[in-house]
Amino acid sequence: MFKGRTVALMVVVAMLLSSILTLTLTGQWTFAGSNAVGSGIFADAFGGNKSGIKKIETAMDLVEKNYVEGVDRNKLVDGAIGGMLNALGDPFTSYMAPETAQQFSEQIEGSFTGIGAEVSMEDGKVVVVSPIKGSPAEQAGIKPKDILLSVNGESFEGLGLNEAVAKIRGPKGTKAKVKVKRPGTANELEFSIVRGDIALETVYSSMKQENIGVIEVTEFSMNTADRFAQELASLEKQGMKALVIDVRNNPGGVLQVVEKMAEQFVPKGKAILQIEDKNKNRKKMTSVQGKSKNYPVIIITNKGSASASEILAGALKESAGAKSLGETTYGKGTVQSSFSKEMGDGSLVKITIAKWLTPNGEWIHKKGIEPDIPVSQPDYFSVAPINKEKTYKFDMLGEDIKSAQTMLSGVGYDPGRKDGYFDKKTEAALEKFQAAKGLKANGVLDAKTAEALESSLIDQIRDPKNDNQMNQAIQEAQKEINSLASNE
Repeated sequence: MFKGRTVALMVVVAMLLSSILTLTLTGQWTFAGSNAVGSGIFADAFGGNKSGIKKIETAMDLVEKNYVEGVDRNKLVDGAIGGMLNALGDPFTSYMAPETAQQFSEQIEGSFTGIGAEVSMEDGKVVVVSPIKGSPAEQAGIKPKDILLSVNGESFEGLGLNEAVAKIRGPKGTKAKVKVKRPGTANELEFSIVRGDIALETVYSSMKQENIGVIEVTEFSMNTADRFAQELASLEKQGMKALVIDVRNNPGGVLQVVEKMAEQFVPKGKAILQIEDKNKNRKKMTSVQGKSKNYPVIIITNKGSASASEILAGALKESAGAKSLGETTYGKGTVQSSFSKEMGDGSLVKITIAKWLTPNGEWIHKKGIEPDIPVSQPDYFSVAPINKEKTYKFDMLGEDIKSAQTMLSGVGYDPGRKDGYFDKKTEAALEKFQAAKGLKANGVLDAKTAEALESSLIDQIRDPKNDNQMNQAIQEAQKEINSLASNE
């Protein structure tokens, strides 16, 4: 989805790719407990097992003495720590070298450099959790669950998450050509996006018809709760009668921040979430000073709503009486804590230390939270881009033709089918579109026609009238307002 504040596809050049993923604790957490890292590089990892430490040191010595080329010992150490954490099989536990750790810290503070998408390592593949709202990655068409394969011809196969991140990063203004495998799509996709810096604004508000307020939260950074409180207070002063909270494609952020936000709706003493540590001990995180609102609240989610977004959705549904609308969320139910001071050189270890559960005790990991009111977006919202290095015409078959048919239908030129077969009706629809755009009306899908189609489709997606989920949420809010009025 694209808002008015977002400029056209490929114009904004700021990008994000971060190895942080979705829910982080800042500082120490007494419930989970944490011990300082020992003086030796591998001391805590092996708990004093000298034979294990000796084995690693021997392997490093053998590599340094015998490898055919020169060896950077620091890279070996980084690789050893990364391999140790990868062996846990948890995509959310990771090691960050100093440069990546700095990016992580910048993101938590709300500004960073990268590709515009939160990613994780799953089964050895770099997988998108969610594109950042308004980022070039989102504008280019990157979707949750997309698998990133390579950048500028350099494959990610066999690389760790941080290594892949490093390859995607580069000087501001340069292009990253990212190849993607999208589940359910036969062909690989390629996106060309210009690198740059981005300062993240995480909260946007507006007042819709009938005094229905909308607050969009794109990520839970350190200042998000305060910004949310400011925008909420402003809407309430304007006489807001119902609130829609939009966390679609919000990949998460800081646990304390989402707790602070949820407390504005969850009454005092009621649970916001539960935390379960490695020993199965549970603790309820309750609202300390909160109170219920006297107006209806609806939260919109989709499959890119992850972790902290899911905490907010669960808390509002189960403890604040709110309704959820949209699509089932991502399904990330673990909590990470970051350790940087202990490492001593600017690097950072991010470790999964606990599970989180909804107020009622449900662990949503790999399941997500189902909406009370399921609403999907039009099919063209998630259509794959067209490969512009090829040309298609009558009687051909392919995934790119299927994408073009979906786009044609979305911009008002009915091709009669969306199965990828280029028939005469598809040809006629393409000719009409080409004529309307001042192109050669030959019914051939070439690069110029594909670019014009995608540009027209972006305009459709940016038009608020086509946002099924938001429009339905506003309708539901109006029903709630009318119901309250009839009961007075």
